[in-house]
Parts: sequence; C-alpha cells; structure tokens
Amino acid sequence: MTSTSFNPIAAQTQVLSTNQPLAMKQGQLFHGTVKQLYPDQMAEIQVGQHKFVAKLEAPLKAGDTHFFQVTGTSPQTELKVVTGPMVQTASSSQQINQLLESMNLPKTPEMQQLLAHFMKAELPISKEQLMQAEMWLKALPEGITKMDALQAIQKMVELKMPMTNEIFQALISGQKTTGMNSVMENFTQVLAKDTSLPESLRQNLMQQVQAIAKPFEVETGGLVLAKSIQLLTSEAASMSEKIQALNILKEAGIVPQQATLQNWSNLNAAKSGQPIPPHQAGQVIQTILTTSPEDKNQLINDLKSWTANQNLLTNEQKQQINQLIDRLNQIPATKQTLEIFAKQMQEQLIKAFAQNASDRLFTQDSNALSVKDHLLSLLKNDATTPLQSEAWMRNLMKSSVESPQSFIQQMVTQADAQVQNSMDNKAMEHALKTVLKNLGISYEAALNNKSADLQVIAHQLKPQLHTLLQDAQITPQLKEAAEMLMARMNGMQLVSGENGHQHQLIMQVPLEFFGRKMDATLQWNGRMKEDGKIDANYARILFYLQMESMKETVIDMQVQNRVVTVTVFNENNDIVPLAEPLKAALKIGLAEKNYQLSGVFIKQFEKAKPEKITAVVEQQEEHNGVDFRV
Repeated sequence: MTSTSFNPIAAQTQVLSTNQPLAMKQGQLFHGTVKQLYPDQMAEIQVGQHKFVAKLEAPLKAGDTHFFQVTGTSPQTELKVVTGPMVQTASSSQQINQLLESMNLPKTPEMQQLLAHFMKAELPISKEQLMQAEMWLKALPEGITKMDALQAIQKMVELKMPMTNEIFQALISGQKTTGMNSVMENFTQVLAKDTSLPESLRQNLMQQVQAIAKPFEVETGGLVLAKSIQLLTSEAASMSEKIQALNILKEAGIVPQQATLQNWSNLNAAKSGQPIPPHQAGQVIQTILTTSPEDKNQLINDLKSWTANQNLLTNEQKQQINQLIDRLNQIPATKQTLEIFAKQMQEQLIKAFAQNASDRLFTQDSNALSVKDHLLSLLKNDATTPLQSEAWMRNLMKSSVESPQSFIQQMVTQADAQVQNSMDNKAMEHALKTVLKNLGISYEAALNNKSADLQVIAHQLKPQLHTLLQDAQITPQLKEAAEMLMARMNGMQLVSGENGHQHQLIMQVPLEFFGRKMDATLQWNGRMKEDGKIDANYARILFYLQMESMKETVIDMQVQNRVVTVTVFNENNDIVPLAEPLKAALKIGLAEKNYQLSGVFIKQFEKAKPEKITAVVEQQEEHNGVDFRV
C-alpha cells in the first residue's frame, strides 16, 4: 500500500454546526432543496443540515432541488435560481451542465469534478473560487491526486481561508505522510551550495538543519565530554591521552586556551557578590564561594538539601558528598576554608557526573537539567543556558569528528555506540521533542508566551526561513526549496484544528537515527473538555512511519475509557515474532499511566486497511493529558 496522504481522522466536518445559521455571501453558489413555500416568494431552503429562509427571484415548487446563487444578503437573503429542478430519474450531471451554461463556466473535467464535489459536500462556493480551484486542478504537482486537491480546496472554503497558492500548497503538503525527509534534504543540499547568502545566515541555517538531522548529537557530545573528563581525572590514563582530551575541550571552547593538565579545572573568582540559586552544579560551587562564613550553617543545610534531591547522583556518591559537607561543619568557617571546600566539592561533582553520563543519558533532574548541563556548569564559570549547552556539545562533536587523532576517533565511536545501546522510550521522546523544537513549527504561538526564551525561538528553523524568504537577493533555487519546506510546516498547522469540542493535531517529523532516515507522521484526534484540557480517556491516534527496513508502517491506536487497542499494519509477516516480546513492556508502560492494554494486532495492508477515523467522545473525569509509551 502506498499512502500519498492520510484520510481525515474524523469524518468530513462542516465548520458551521446545526446550532449556527448558515452564513451566506453575495455571489456564492450552492445546491439546496426547497422545503416550504411562504407568501411573497419567500421559501425555506435546506442546505445539508442547515435551513434558512430566503426570498426567491422566481416561484418554485416545494421538494425540488436546484443550484442557487446568492444575489443579496441585506436586509434579507435573496436567491437566484441558476438551474432547473432535479427530477428523481435524472442524474446530478444534468444540473451541473445547466449550471456551467447559465454561469458561463468552462465545461472542463476539472470544473465538473469541482461542482460534483461541492454539491456532494453541500457547501456554498463562489464563481471566483471555482475558477481559481480549476486552475489548481489543471496544474497539480507530481504525486498529488485530485482527491487530495479537492479536500484541500474544501478545507479552504470551509474555514474561509484566502484562496492563495501559498495556502493551497501548504494544505496539500499538510495532508502528506511521506516526503518530509526528502524536502529537508533538498533544502540542505541547495543551501550548502549557495554562495550568495550572508555567511552568518547560511551558517545559522546549516546548524539548525544539522541539529534536526542529528537529534542525538548533543547526547553523544555529552558522552565525549564525560570520557574526556574521566581521562583527565584518571591516574591510569597516559600523558598522551590526557593531552589529546584536553586539546579537544580547548578546541570546543569548553575550557580556556591557557588551561594545562594541572589547572584545567581551577576555579575562577566569582563574578557576583550575591549567592546564585543552586540549580546547576556550577552554581552550587559559586554559592559556596559567595557565602559569608557567618552563614555556614544555612549553606550546609542548602547543600544537603540539593544533594538529597539530585537524582542524577547515585546513593554512594551522595554519601561521599555528605561526608565532605560534614567535614566542613567540623572546622571553623573562614573565607579560605570555604574556597578549599569549594575546590574539593567541584572535583567530587565533576568526577561523579562524568561517571554517570552513560547510565543517565536521557535523564533530567527536577530542574530539567542533564548530566552534561551540570558538567558544563562546573567547567564554565557562569550558569549555562540550554542553547549554550547544545552549542558547546555540537562544537565538541565537530572538533572530535574532524580530529586526525585515532584515539579521539575511537572515543567518538564508543560514545556513538553507547547512545545506540541506550535507545528506549525516553530516547525516542527526546528525539521527537528535539526535532519539533528545532523545527519551530508553532513558534508564532510561542511568541505570545511572556516566559518564552526569544533567543531560543530565533534559532529555530521556521523563523529563520521567514528571514531567508524576505531576502530579495535569494536565488530562485534556494527560494523554491525554502518555500517547499515552509509549505510543509504551515500545512501541519492548517490541517490541524478544531471543530467544536473535537480537536485534530497533525505532526510530520523527519527523523534520522545513526544514518537511517525515517518519515514519521502523527495524527491525533480527541476531545477538549470545557476547561480546555484534553480528555485523556478517549482518543484515536495514527502513526504513519516510513522506515528503511520495515518500509511503510501504520500504527492505529484507539483509546476508549482508558483501554488501549493497538493495530500495526505492515506488509512483512516476519515482524509478528519480533513484536511478541514487546507486548509485555507496552502493557507495563501503559499501566504506569493508568491505561489498560486490550490487545496488539498485526495485519497486512491488503487484508485490512485502516479505516477512516470517527472519534468517539464522551465527557469523563478530568485528566491533565495523555502520555503514551508505544
């Protein structure tokens, strides 16, 4: 089975509910039925599930169906009859042909398809919209079916979107489940060859697309950092190994250029006279340095509390740190003893976090800090932001990969292997979050958040694409590649949306794991409760995956009253025995989130294609969200 685009997750919806009047605009055409006649040529007209009263230009017979055109809306709706009545023995094509003649519309197959589609959908559309839509149908891009285009056009009419080519292309792109990786790759290749852009803009874009293409590079860099530190603190490592490790840290800007094997971890003088909140480990050290000897007791309490709550340290390491703190409690507090204690604390924390890097690769503490964040804060004098942390890790990876030293290359290979061996649900969650964050698909909404980090947003790909497309000097090739990528991102937002309490979310994610590329599309449909929160008891989720080994795979997950049923569609029967051992882990993972696994079924596409999704919604008790481990 080849999926050009997915079926809508809910049945085709009308934006106007039956509780709302049907809004008519002058010039619109629609197919309706005369339900009841009133004096003065007034009549009740039914369009789909909607009824309204309008004045007719000519008397008609109740029960007949016609194409109507709106000729006026104020003070009352006035309708012109465009076609004669449709008799039961006649086909709708007769009315369509009448409409084409009376409205002087081109009698092309595309125009006939459009009229038939909107007649069936029972939606009003204007002559201008029909002419524009016909042009699109005549010049569809390769790989786009007319049904894809008709659904996109219908959505534009339903949601009263401007009939622009940009929106049409975005909606077409938003319906696809494949090709995101190829669009990203095409943009990257064109960008790499472009020499007309300012170098700073080109480098920022290249860094961002690389960050998307390598979602685990920062974690691999964290392991290289930890291994380098372990070498520098090891008595067993040779002098040559230590020098190579130190040089790599210098090249990445993590330690000063003047650092030596004897002083690479020496503390710099605190830059602030005020205590720094003890979140990062480096800030803990700075707090010790800026604490007055008279406040020693409070400092000891704060340090013990921070240590107890630090889940990135082992119990044995916490015990060793507490012993060090107890020794401080037993000696008189002076500026000199606090400096000595700070140095000892720094050395112990550096060794502890470096030792734990592999076991806690995708783990964060209560302040959303990772092992590498703490290590960097201990080596850099100031607290590091997540953006700075990522930049240093990527610099470290670049220096390490380009290093001519075989020992450094071996260290990178080992780190890469450790990341591969650590792949689990946390790793996949991390990869998805990393890619989505770096894409910046919904950065416009993030700008409305007063607490948003504008520097982080500015580095995301989508806002940078906006800047690029505003450059009048951009080459046609780069502009086309950027527009294709932008259309993909905008399409996700346009296809996603709400209809009353029903919400639909579409996400296309280009993933690359250790040289293997995969297109992943998530399609979620569920209900938002009155308080604006997701009803976690009921949902329908489709995962469309394009993988190198398993090829096309669709995972259909249904949640009914917190009971989960999973169906996997794939052409390969060999995955059945591979999936069996994973069912137990899935059941346990769902149970941890208070969900019950009903069953996992594996089917081939030709035997049972996934049906169109009709959401099942009921009002249930409040839950804060949905967290699935699949």
